[in-house]
Amino acid sequence: MRVYLRSPCRSDAKEFVESAKRSVEMHRPWVYPATSQAGFEELLERIESPRHASFLVCRKSDDRIAGVVNLNEIIEGALRGAFVGYWGFSGFEGKGYMTEGLALAFDEAFGELGLHRLEVNIQPGNLRSLALARRLGLRREGFSPKYLRIGGEWRDHERWALLGEDWLESGGAEMAVARISG
Repeated sequence: MRVYLRSPCRSDAKEFVESAKRSVEMHRPWVYPATSQAGFEELLERIESPRHASFLVCRKSDDRIAGVVNLNEIIEGALRGAFVGYWGFSGFEGKGYMTEGLALAFDEAFGELGLHRLEVNIQPGNLRSLALARRLGLRREGFSPKYLRIGGEWRDHERWALLGEDWLESGGAEMAVARISG
C-alpha cells in the first residue's frame, strides 16, 4: 500500500482547506468539501460523534493528504451499517490512492468498527466514483431519484453497497488492491 489512513486533526486545516480550494473544479457538482477554516472545524466537530468517522488518505512517501473517506450516520443495532462518502484532491487523482484508501477504510469499518454493511450513493454522472465502486466490488442495488441535496439541488443517485462478510471473505484491502493492480 502506498497510503495510510489517519483521523483529521486541527493541524491539518491549512493543507486540507488549500487542497479543497485547489480541487473545486474537479469536485463540483459531486461533492462540496470544506474550503474554509470554519468548514474544517465543522468537520472536526461532526466526527466527535460516534455516528461519524473520518479518515484522511495520506501518501506514505511524503504524508500529504491525497483524499478523504467519511463514514456517515453509523447505525448500531440490527443494521450495523454506515453511509460512505469519499473524494480525492486535485493532483492525486488517477493514481490509485483513493482505491487503496477506500479499501483500507473498508477494512476499518468491517474490522475495528464491526459494521455489517456499507452503502455508497453516487450521482450517475460521476464516472470516476462509479468506477471506483466497481473496482472494489460494491454491488449496484438501485436508483434513487432526487436522493440527496448537494450544492443546493436535489440530485439523483445510484445506490451501491458492500457487505462485511463479502469484503472479509475476499481478503480485504490487501487482496483487493493486489487484484486491481495486477
